[in-house]
Amino acid sequence: MTEIALPRPAAGVMSDPGALGRFGEYGGRYVPESLIPACAALEEAFRDAWSDPRFRRDLDRLLAVHAGRPTALTPAWRLSADLGVNVLLKREDLAHTGSHKINNVLGQALLAKRMGKTRLLAETGAGQHGVATATAGALLGLDVTVYMGEVDIERQALNVFRMKMLGAEVVPVTSGTRTLKDSTSEALRQWVTCVDEAHYCLGSVMGPHPYPWMVREFQRVIGDEARRQCAAELSTGIPDYVVACIGGGSNAAGTFAGFADTGAQLVGVEAEGGAAVAFGQVGVLHGFRSYLLQDENGQVSEAHSIAAGLDYPGIGPEHAHLRDSGRARYVTVSDEEIVPAVRRLARTEGILPALESAHAIAWVIRAAESGELPPWSTVLVTLSGRGDKDMATLMAAS
Repeated sequence: MTEIALPRPAAGVMSDPGALGRFGEYGGRYVPESLIPACAALEEAFRDAWSDPRFRRDLDRLLAVHAGRPTALTPAWRLSADLGVNVLLKREDLAHTGSHKINNVLGQALLAKRMGKTRLLAETGAGQHGVATATAGALLGLDVTVYMGEVDIERQALNVFRMKMLGAEVVPVTSGTRTLKDSTSEALRQWVTCVDEAHYCLGSVMGPHPYPWMVREFQRVIGDEARRQCAAELSTGIPDYVVACIGGGSNAAGTFAGFADTGAQLVGVEAEGGAAVAFGQVGVLHGFRSYLLQDENGQVSEAHSIAAGLDYPGIGPEHAHLRDSGRARYVTVSDEEIVPAVRRLARTEGILPALESAHAIAWVIRAAESGELPPWSTVLVTLSGRGDKDMATLMAAS
């Protein structure tokens, strides 16, 4: 594997990682020689587009008229009364396709068109990124191929059907654990064979540079909106805590980007069975350096979560840097806490969250009831997706 050797930029909190794509000691571009030109061309194209007011206007318009932005900031009145803390929900579950994934995908699909690409490749675990990619492909006239592990195809059958209805080809991945790690590996392998015509639409803040930075920038609309909404809603202007679930970490990165320069405490919630920050070691996977679950021989270990979207053995490199710098902290919740959290939010607020999002809710419930959250502190939670896709899992677990 080869990494471009360029001068390291000055460190900054959620800033441009520079040409090397480094967040402290994490990130980088660890890819085969055959992918270095594609990654470099993508970085150049993104920098050009992101500084182009017309591209930004086109994306903002799509996010408004197609994705339904801005999404609401909803006070969770009854849950707040139960817990004794003031809970606000950033409602990415209300975005078109049912999750935050559409923010990043619309940005990357527009960028792919600008680069002259005709196809989108994507990996997916919970299926939400696959659905969003299929949606953007249909909207912009791009062919879409989605790689999805056999295990995830079975537990997310509804989203598989949605992708196919939208015209995407869904390719089962039968290697390894047959979950998100393996679908990501397969998508990267396929990208090598068709870089001239296809853009790899990676779904989280992972992968080789520029993906962790680019995806964070496309998702920062969550945090920027929430910052404005909190300024209007709260007398203090900012919440005391900003909480989001984390697999690779795109919804958290987008949310944290809006509050990194404030006094808000940033909390990322990992699935206990995929907690790379809590239980991992530094290593390289899928083109980036970060915390990874590994065995005693340094081999990447299998992750497990009731939520397919958190079934990943690593964490995005910027999150690793935020953890080491102390700007954010990362906690875990167990599978056993998730269904009760879904049920509690549903029965107090009439909102069915995705299993992924329920990890953030579960931690808030535990932290409030244990006294870790001070009484009547204000907690912003990003509700990254809605729970329709998880009904079969919830029925089996109830």
